[in-house]
Formats: sequence, structure tokens, C-alpha cells
Amino acid sequence: MTSENKPIISAVIPAYNENQGISAAITHIAGILNACESAWEIIVVDDGSHDQTYQQICELSKYEPRIKGLSLSRNFGKEAAMLAGLAHAMGEAVIIIDADLQHPPSFIPEMLDKWRAGAQIVHAVKRSREEDSAAKRAAAYCINQMISGLGGINVKNSSDFKLLDREIVDIIVHQLPERERFFRGLTSWLGFSEEYIYFDVASRQGDESKWSFWQLLELAITALTSFTSLPLRIVTFLGITTLILGFFVASEALWSLIQGQAVSGFATIIICLLLIGSFIMISLGIIGEYIAKIYEEVKARPHYLVKASVGINKEKK
Repeated sequence: MTSENKPIISAVIPAYNENQGISAAITHIAGILNACESAWEIIVVDDGSHDQTYQQICELSKYEPRIKGLSLSRNFGKEAAMLAGLAHAMGEAVIIIDADLQHPPSFIPEMLDKWRAGAQIVHAVKRSREEDSAAKRAAAYCINQMISGLGGINVKNSSDFKLLDREIVDIIVHQLPERERFFRGLTSWLGFSEEYIYFDVASRQGDESKWSFWQLLELAITALTSFTSLPLRIVTFLGITTLILGFFVASEALWSLIQGQAVSGFATIIICLLLIGSFIMISLGIIGEYIAKIYEEVKARPHYLVKASVGINKEKK
């Protein structure tokens, strides 16, 4: 690709089973980018969809070569799909945006203005979550508070809707080799110049969200284990609590023995055993989560495998 044709702006769109709305989403985002009057490209990463998502990307690419596509060999997850898009993006500014248009493309010009003013990372922060159920909003609030408090990074109401400068993209792709990734946390952890914009989550285009409760829980666990070892210290706290509890129970038994009374407290002993057993199982669970993450890292398997591509520069890795 010649320097004259090299895109200034890259839009990366991870997509999974987005057959119903992907064409409209790409067309809408392309229209916004055209209005920005800069050279651009759109890279749509099909994360192992079972519908016609990739075929629609290929059709659009025939008529607009700036629309490009990657098809992963299976569903590797959104984190891997975003990384694949970043690895193949050529732009000086790279925008990550969802295919369901809950990230409003109309904010792209404002993000670019902040980038041109010197920001290397522009975070789009959710101002409201009216589209989510009350249970989902409560769960998101608790998880974000926990990650922000324990991990020391600000992810409160954050989203994957971000603009990254080329320097940031190169760091994420080439200098952060970890397999278990939490994109929102990594961009906050980097510490480069940041700006924020605030948006209301739009209605989802297409069918229902692909995120299940267990996938969200797994993402939260990955976020916690990736940025803090504080949960491991909970094991120490539980051990100290058990020690204190045992001291009081032993003191009561010893006092009863000195007084010549029968050692009582059968119920107390049972409760203590239940508490100790619970603490042990919780501790094993916390340690197990960290061991599982270590296991995934040491296997050093690739983050994703590309099955097919359209419009992608084959030299770009």
C-alpha cells in the first residue's frame, strides 16, 4: 500500500452472528468516515459466525475496497477478535466499535478531534444503560466497582468503544503478549494521554445480545486476575479469621476444663467446622482461578487463527 493510499483512520468491528444488521452497520459507519474527509478503512472481524456475516462482508468489499474482512477459524471471543483487527489495521488512528451500533458512530468525529488535539487514547464512557435490564445494570455496577477498586484501573461504565493512536496499537499488538486479555483494562493501564467522551447506549440493531451471564462472569474474572493479586490475599485473611475463631473456641474449652465443667459447645464446634471448610473451599477456588490463568498463558497458543480474509494486506500481521 502506497503512502498516498494509506488510511489515516481505521475502524475495527468485531462481529459474531451479525447477519441481520452487519451490512447496515458497515454502510452507516462508512458514511460517517466519508464525512471526516480523511483516508479510511473498515476491518470487520468475523469471530467464527455460523450465519452469513462473512459473506456479507465479502459482498460489500467487492463494491468498496476500503471495506475489508477477516474470518477467524472459530469463535475465539471478542477480545481475540479485537486484537486481530488491531493487528491488521493500517491507520494512524484506530477506532474499535461494535457491529450492533450500540456504540453510536456519530461520536467518531468528536473522537478524532480529541486525537488531533493530542490524545493518544480516547475512551467512550457510557452515560446511561437504559437498554439493559435492572439486574444487568446492577451486576455491571458491582463488577466495575470491584475491578476499579481492587485492580487500580478506572473501568467504571467504560466500553470497548475507543480510539487508539498508532503508537498505542503497536504496543498492544507487539509488546503485550498475554493470552488472557481485558482490553478495557489494558488501555487504562498503559498510562498515555487520555481523553473521554460520554454517550448513551443506543438500541441494539439486529437480534439479541450474544453475551451470556457466564461469559460476562468469565470476563469479570479475567479482569480481576489480570490486574490484581488482591484476591489471593483474601486467602491469608480467611486463614487469620480461622485462627482467631479457633483461639476463642480453644479458650472456651480450656476455661470449662479449669472450672471442672463438662466441655460444652457441640453446636459451636459444628459451626466452626463448617466455616473452616467453607474458607478452605473458597481459598482453593481463588487459587484455582489464578492457576487456570497461568495454565492458559504457559501453553502460548495463538490468540486467534485466520481462516480467510478479503482486502487485507497479506504482509500485515
